[in-house]
Amino acid sequence: MPKPRALAALVPLLLLAAGATACGTDRGPGAGPAGTADPALPVSGTHWSIKAVTVDGRRSTAPADARVAFEEAGRAQGNTGCNHFGATVAVNGDTLTVTQDEITEIGCPGDRERFEKQLLKAFSGELKGTIKGERFTLASADGRNGLELSSEPGAPLRGTTWKIDSLVSGGTAASLPAGSGGKARIVLGEDGRVTGNLGCNNFSATARVDGTTLTVEGPAATTRMICASAEMKLETSLYELLDGPLTYRLDHRTLTLTDPSGEGLTATAAG
Repeated sequence: MPKPRALAALVPLLLLAAGATACGTDRGPGAGPAGTADPALPVSGTHWSIKAVTVDGRRSTAPADARVAFEEAGRAQGNTGCNHFGATVAVNGDTLTVTQDEITEIGCPGDRERFEKQLLKAFSGELKGTIKGERFTLASADGRNGLELSSEPGAPLRGTTWKIDSLVSGGTAASLPAGSGGKARIVLGEDGRVTGNLGCNNFSATARVDGTTLTVEGPAATTRMICASAEMKLETSLYELLDGPLTYRLDHRTLTLTDPSGEGLTATAAG
């Protein structure tokens, strides 16, 4: 009976060949087909709140308004909690290579200035990214530098408290007058009213939105508190601005208002 013996001898050879083929194609859990690159992190078009940064192993909690957004064309734009910054970002698999290349020059209080320096150092160079649900972490190869981010929803024009953080002139943002505090804010209500604070006094007026134009109708009514000189300077600027048509631009959680001469303000969604 030679044929059965020949078949029995062939079976181990077939099993060995199959095992060799399986070893050659097994790339582990989550791996793609042989010869393909790992998929890039899905960061394009996303917005994140910065919760903390770590520099040289030391962790620092971020100010409430620190944030970063990843644009479609390999750019990142954000706020350090004081200044706006920009960077180029190249994504290769789970690694981001970040090159800082722009930042505004608004004067920052001491604690904000210290955090800004740490953020710009941490958000630079090659960083490995991990996204888990609403959380996004970035870390340097040695683990000594990194960022902790959380997903940031957009803010609607109406019903949001917009905290005024800079004045605009000819496309250039400048810090609020020193000593004017952080009280200035505006709220556009569903009832057609605009209310808020001009730096010292509360105000209210009627406002109409048409396309990208916000028109404050008539001079705003204000309270009559006595203000310090820095607050009065800011209040005068905002009172004059909020009287007439303004072009508005809403970018996720940043609102910019400018008049026909290019004077205006930028504000960030609070909370």
